Amino acid sequence: MEEKKIKELIRYALDMRKMSYTPYSHFNVGAALLSKDGRIFTGCNIENASYTPTNCAERTAFFKAVSEGVKEFDAIAIVGGPDGAGPEGICTPCGVCRQVMSEFCTDSFLVICAKSEEEYWVKPLYEVLPERFGPKDLLS
Repeated sequence: MEEKKIKELIRYALDMRKMSYTPYSHFNVGAALLSKDGRIFTGCNIENASYTPTNCAERTAFFKAVSEGVKEFDAIAIVGGPDGAGPEGICTPCGVCRQVMSEFCTDSFLVICAKSEEEYWVKPLYEVLPERFGPKDLLS
C-alpha cells in the first residue's frame, strides 16, 4: 500500500478520536477502514456504564461498513490515546477486534497502528493474529 494512502487513513483515524464517547476510561480511539472498492468507513470507541456493551473503534468501523453491504477490506488504521491529549504511543487492536477482522479479512489485510502520520507500523493480519480461527474452521 502506498504511503500516501496509509497517511490518509491515519488522518481519518486521528479525526475520529474526537468523536469517542469515553466517560469512564478517558481513552479515545479512532479507526479508518479501507474497503476493497476504495471507500473509507470510520469508527470511534463508545463506552457504556455497564462496560460489556462498550464497542471499540475498529468494530464500529467494521459494523458500519457491513451494515452498508461492504464485506471486503484492504486495511485499517487505528490511533488511540488519553482524552484531551494526542496519542502517547501506538494503540493496537484488542483480541475481540482482531477476531472481527478475521471474520471479514484475508491474511494480507493490513493493520496500521499509529501514533501520528510519521510514527506507525503496518503488519498483515496473519502477523497480528497468527493461527487465527475463522469461517474456514467451521466448514466440514
